[in-house]
Amino acid sequence: MSEPRTLDVSSLPPGAFGSRTVTFWGTLGIVVIESTVFVLAISSYFYYVTRSPSWPPHGLAAPLLRWGTINTLILLASLAPNELARRAGERVDLRSVRIWMVVCLLFAVGFNVVRVLEFMHLNVWWDHDAYGSIVWILLGLHTVHIVTDFLDSAVLTALMFVGPIEEHRFVDVEENAVYWYFVVVAWLPIYGVIYWAPRLT
Repeated sequence: MSEPRTLDVSSLPPGAFGSRTVTFWGTLGIVVIESTVFVLAISSYFYYVTRSPSWPPHGLAAPLLRWGTINTLILLASLAPNELARRAGERVDLRSVRIWMVVCLLFAVGFNVVRVLEFMHLNVWWDHDAYGSIVWILLGLHTVHIVTDFLDSAVLTALMFVGPIEEHRFVDVEENAVYWYFVVVAWLPIYGVIYWAPRLT
């Protein structure tokens, strides 16, 4: 009777990146679900547009562009350190991961500070009418994504400094960067709806 054959996999890395990981597909599933929520909210906005003779309704002026535009620029600029963090994660380069994750956190802090100003300078309060409600819902939904991703990134950054340092943490860095791309891309249509749709309808 022959000896059972075994496969030596000791030389294989303990983790993988990109679509070869379960985490990637889990992140993609979350993106699909959350994208659906954004689409429904934006659809509700335009439903209200069709129900009002003027937009914004009741003679309201369009919201000021300043704070929303500043935040858009912050998000777009954050793509550079986010990509550098992702690449460092794939290289399992601890020093670079630490540097670029901290830079990404600083961008997220800056964005959230400006987001507070954005809420304060909106042209309507949430309880004014349906227009106010849907504008605050759109901005609020995106804010929840930003805040939760900031907290997730902060915990991940702390782990990269205090350990334990394991290879799957670098996979987490890559997936965190992928989700941040979604946060940035999701903001662009919301920015257009809140700030430009009232100027074009």
